[in-house]
Amino acid sequence: MLPIVPVILSGGSGTRLWPLSRSMYPKQFINFFKGRGDSLLGATLGRLTPEAGFGAPILLCNNDHRFLVREELARAGVTAKWIILEPVARNTAPAITVAALAAVRDNPNAILVVMPSDHAVKDELRFVEAVRRAADVAATGKLVLFGITPDSPHTGYGYIKRGPAIGASQGPAYAVEKFCEKPDAKTAANYLAEGNYFWNSGIFVLHAQTFLDEVSRLDTKILATARAALAAAADDLGFLRLDRERFAESPNISVDYAIMEKTSAAAMLPIDVGWNDVGSWSSLWDIAPRDAHENYANGDAVLEDTTGCYVHSERGLVATIGVEDLVIVDTPDALLVANKKRAQDVGKIVATLKRTNRKEQEQHLRNYRPWGFFETLNIGGRFQVKLLHVKPGGKLSMQMHHHRSEHWIVVQGTANVVIGDTEKLVRENESVYIVATQWHRLENPGKVPLELIEVQIGTYLGEDDIIRTDDVYHRAPEETK
Repeated sequence: MLPIVPVILSGGSGTRLWPLSRSMYPKQFINFFKGRGDSLLGATLGRLTPEAGFGAPILLCNNDHRFLVREELARAGVTAKWIILEPVARNTAPAITVAALAAVRDNPNAILVVMPSDHAVKDELRFVEAVRRAADVAATGKLVLFGITPDSPHTGYGYIKRGPAIGASQGPAYAVEKFCEKPDAKTAANYLAEGNYFWNSGIFVLHAQTFLDEVSRLDTKILATARAALAAAADDLGFLRLDRERFAESPNISVDYAIMEKTSAAAMLPIDVGWNDVGSWSSLWDIAPRDAHENYANGDAVLEDTTGCYVHSERGLVATIGVEDLVIVDTPDALLVANKKRAQDVGKIVATLKRTNRKEQEQHLRNYRPWGFFETLNIGGRFQVKLLHVKPGGKLSMQMHHHRSEHWIVVQGTANVVIGDTEKLVRENESVYIVATQWHRLENPGKVPLELIEVQIGTYLGEDDIIRTDDVYHRAPEETK
């Protein structure tokens, strides 16, 4: 059998982990436990590696996150088979269908393990073993879903009711009797007591062609639109960009609703691997390394007479006295204080921020770009101060501003600066001045990161006061605003 192919779905926005997770920098790219591991996507990439006998992964993500995905791949030392760009969000059924179509072009008998990019698994060796067992079941024509052995009456997960064993009487897998929506507390307690209900992990092991056959039988439009979008896909700097018009015609539906709840080929493999979907601050607290008082603190924090809290500080000292079961997340531009039991409701805050056009739901003060990042340090009525961090080899687009001038001071590294027809090297403790309407470009030609302070002065300082040309990253104008 050829290697099992990991398919990693990285299109989520992670709204329930705001304010760390933002739409332009969602939770799969965040290292929540600094110094104690990788980002969630990095950990997922390291879970099923070619060295362990798995194929090169297929990743699906949206256009805004494509360079973040590529950086995580480079950091993990993993070469993807494809990074497929979804031009519009259409949920998991169309995304998995596209991945299955791409996989069978290489191998008609491909087995896929489909995973979200933002889950945590504590026992990775047992997870690998479970994937291989599930692949054996999938090879017989089954669509296998991992059911997580529950350890509490959790109301934040969907449940699966186990049916008869498949194969031997004890079975490595079971038929699925039914899917259950997220229950209330009493129902969840009943499920736990009965012993034959499992959490729905959202992780699948599929024979790709069997899955496509079921999609064809159950929802022909999903298959037709996915096939058309893939056939018309274009390569863009190594990304496979699905055709927007064709993919947008696909139904917006999850694979559970479209396929798994309707197919007779569904099977469930129970696993107990320390799985967590990291879907809320309370879920993150569950897996956090806590102290003797059940607190987790990241950053500058002093906790007095405090129990069961999750504290994250990026700005200054957070001090607590006489509190319990709180989530406190302090970032440079937003502070969240919530009861841990209400952690699922953080999405309501994000919805309010979107409805009122608040930027805090979309971007941090640090904005990531394919060339590095910029971070807003201070802003006033007619000025703005930023830190620009440009990776070795990073190159900004040629650009011009109508309403602002810029003063660049190099604090680390060497900058290659183009202003009009002039090109010069600017070294540490040197500066240049760019007048409004002058075309200019910044590049890091060195082998160490370039950092400079940018002071903007003008009547309008918005990111949309930029006219760009010659962008080596092929970004659309709206991407840089």
